[in-house]
Amino acid sequence: MKKFFLLALFCGLAAQAFTQNKLVTVADLYKDGTFRAQSVYGVNSMDDGLHYTTLENRGTALVKYSYKTGEAVDTLMKIEDLKNGDIQYISNYKFSDNESKIIFYINRTRIYRHSFYADFYVYDLKQKQLQKLTQDGRERLATLSPDGSKVAFLRDNNLFIKNLNSGEILQFTKDGERNKIINGAPDWVYEEEFGYNQAFHWSPDGSKIAYCKFDESRVKKFTLLKYKGLKPEIKANKLYPEVYDYKYPKAGEDNSIVTVHTYDLNTEKTTEMETGKETDIYLPRIYWTKKANTLAIVRLNRLQNHMDIIYANGTNGNSEIVYSEDNKYYIDQPPYEDLTFIDLEHFLIMSERDGYNHIYKYNTTNKELTQVTQGNFDVTNYYGYDEENDMVFYSSTEEGAIYRTVYKVRDDGKKKKQLSNQKGYNSASFSKGYQYFINYFSNATTPNYVTMNNSKGKVIRVLEDNAKLKEKINDYALQTKEFFDFTTSEGVKLNGWIIKPANFEAGKEYPVVMTQYSGPNSQQVLDRWSVGWEQVLAGEGFVVACVDPRGTGGRGEEFRKMTYKELGKYETIDQIEAAKYLGSLDFTDEDRIGIYGWSYGGFMALNCMTQGADFFNTGIAVAPVTNWRYYDNIYTERFMRKPQDNPSGYDDNSPINHVEKLKGAVLIVHGLADDNVHPQNTFEMTEALVQANKQFDMAIYTNRNHSIYGGNTRYHLFTKMVNYFVDHLKK
Repeated sequence: MKKFFLLALFCGLAAQAFTQNKLVTVADLYKDGTFRAQSVYGVNSMDDGLHYTTLENRGTALVKYSYKTGEAVDTLMKIEDLKNGDIQYISNYKFSDNESKIIFYINRTRIYRHSFYADFYVYDLKQKQLQKLTQDGRERLATLSPDGSKVAFLRDNNLFIKNLNSGEILQFTKDGERNKIINGAPDWVYEEEFGYNQAFHWSPDGSKIAYCKFDESRVKKFTLLKYKGLKPEIKANKLYPEVYDYKYPKAGEDNSIVTVHTYDLNTEKTTEMETGKETDIYLPRIYWTKKANTLAIVRLNRLQNHMDIIYANGTNGNSEIVYSEDNKYYIDQPPYEDLTFIDLEHFLIMSERDGYNHIYKYNTTNKELTQVTQGNFDVTNYYGYDEENDMVFYSSTEEGAIYRTVYKVRDDGKKKKQLSNQKGYNSASFSKGYQYFINYFSNATTPNYVTMNNSKGKVIRVLEDNAKLKEKINDYALQTKEFFDFTTSEGVKLNGWIIKPANFEAGKEYPVVMTQYSGPNSQQVLDRWSVGWEQVLAGEGFVVACVDPRGTGGRGEEFRKMTYKELGKYETIDQIEAAKYLGSLDFTDEDRIGIYGWSYGGFMALNCMTQGADFFNTGIAVAPVTNWRYYDNIYTERFMRKPQDNPSGYDDNSPINHVEKLKGAVLIVHGLADDNVHPQNTFEMTEALVQANKQFDMAIYTNRNHSIYGGNTRYHLFTKMVNYFVDHLKK
C-alpha cells in the first residue's frame, strides 16, 4: 500500500472527525459501557430443529419460540413456578435429551478459566417440580443422563450419580484428593491449554459413564499469596495473607498421569481402558462413538506432533488404533476438538496435511481419508454435520485472512454454498437439523448485525441491528480503522490496521502506539467491530496501529508455524519492521513510537523494547511471559519442545537476557493472583533490570488474575496506561 494512498485516505476521513465533538474516554469503555454492542445470546435449539428457547425478563421465564416466525409459542417455566426464594433468576440451563427436564445452577464460584463450583438444581418441566441436587452444595459439572432420570456430578475430586426418582446418591470413585487425584475433570494445565472443563460423559444409552482420572501426585506445586483486598471469599485476616498452592507443570517438568475408565451402572464395575504403556503422553479428549459400547480416546505424544485416535471397548477396555497422524511441527487443538462421528464407520476430523486447516472424512474400516474442504485458505470454525443431507457447515478465510465467511458443503466436497451474505466477520449458530441458523456479522464500521437465516442463507428476519448504537456513535469522534499491508525487508507480506488521531491535521507528525498480541495462531487484524482503548489514544493525539507478524493465523500452516522452536524471534523482527514502516509515513514521528501488549503481547512488548530498542521509545507489558521456562508445559512445549532439548530457543528470545539493551521507558503490570502467567515472570524481569541498572515502572494489582479485572480495576489500569503513553510519547 502506497504512502500517498494512505495519506489521501486519512485526509478524507479527517474531515468527518471535525464534525464530531465527543472524544472516547476510559470511562466510556470501562465504567459506562457506552459502545457495548447488543447481540443475541442464550438461544438454545430444541430437538425438533423448528423451535428454540431463550430466557426472558432478566432470566425469570423460559420461553419457546418458532425459528420460522420468531413468535413465542409457549412459556415453559416461570421463576415463580420454582417456589424457591433463593433463585431470583436463571442464567444457565441445559435440557435432558428428551427435553422433559432442565438442569441449571446458581451461586457460581470460579476456580480457573473454565471450571467452577455451584449449587445445581433440576426442574421437571412436566411435573412442575424443582429438586436441588444436594444439600451440601459446591458441585461441579452436573450432567443429566440421556433419559433425564439421573445426574452425574463431581465433588471433592470424586464422581457421584444421583437418582432423581429415589433421591439416592451413589459415589463411584473414592480416591479423589486435592493436589493428588482428580476424577472426571482436567487438571489446571489440561483445562487451560486443551480448552475444556468436563472429563466425563454418559454413554448414549445411559448405562455407563466414561471418565478420565488425573494423577497429579508428581506435578510440582506453585504458590500464590492472596490478600484480603475487597474479595470476601479470600479468608485472610488483616495480618497474614492466604497461601494458595496448586499443581502447575512448567516447561520440561512432570505432568499428571492420565488414565481412562468406564463405570457400568448395572454391574457397578469400573474398567480401565487400554491407552498404551507410555504414560508421558496427553489424552486431551474422550468421546462415545456411534458404534455401540465404543469409546474414542485421543492420544498425543509429549511433543504433540503425533496423534492417535483409539477405539476402546467400554466393557473390557480392549483397544485399537483406528487413525494416526504426524506433523513436522505440532498438532494443534482443532483435530481433536471437532471430531464428529457420522455413523458406525466414519468420522469428520480437521487436519493441516495439505498446508491449510481443512475438514476430512475418515473411513475407519478401509482407512480411507477424503478431503471435504480444500483450497489455499484455513477453516477456522466447524459448526457441525447434517446427517440427513450429508452436509458440513463451517467458516473460513476464503475471502481473505482478515475475513470470516460461513459455508456449507457436502461431505464429498461437492455442492459448496456460501451462507453468509456480507463481507466482514461472520459466525453462525445452527439449529438442530440445520434448517436455520443465526448469523452474527460485523465489520470495522458496522456493529453486530444479527439475522435469522434459513438453510440456504436467506435472511428471514433481523434479530439485532444495533440501531441505537449507530446513532450514538455519530456523536463521537470514532476514528475509522483502515486496513493495509506492507512487505518487509525480508520479502514477507504482513497485514495491519491503522487509525489516525482525532482532528487529524495534514502535515503534522504524530506519535505512534502499536498494539499487538502476536501469539501462535492468533489474529488481531480482523475486519470486525470493536471500540477499545485505541480510540482513547486517538483522542489523545496518537496514531494507533496493529500488525500481525509471522506465527499468527489465517494464512496457512507455514506462515502460522514459522516460529516453531523460536517463539519471539520472527515476531520481534516483524514488529520492528512494522515500526520502521509506520515511522516512514508522512504523518508519523519515527522517534516517538510506543508498543503495548498483554500476556504473549507483553512478552513481545518487552522483546521490542530490548531487542528493538532503537525503534521503540516507550513500552507497556501487561502480565508478560518473560521466559518460556516459567510457563506451562503443554502450551510451551507444543511450540518450543522441552527446554532441555532447545535451550537456545528458550533463552535467546527471552527479554530477561536482553535487559542491557533497554533505552526507553517501560511499564510492567501484573496481577498478584495470576495463576496462568505467574507474577514470577515480572519479578524475574524487574530484578534483571535492576541489576542492569535500567530504570522501569511497575504496577501490581492485588488478588487479580491474568485478566486483571474486578471493581474499579480495569478503569484504573487503562487510565494508567493512557497516561503513561501521554507522559512519555507526547512532546
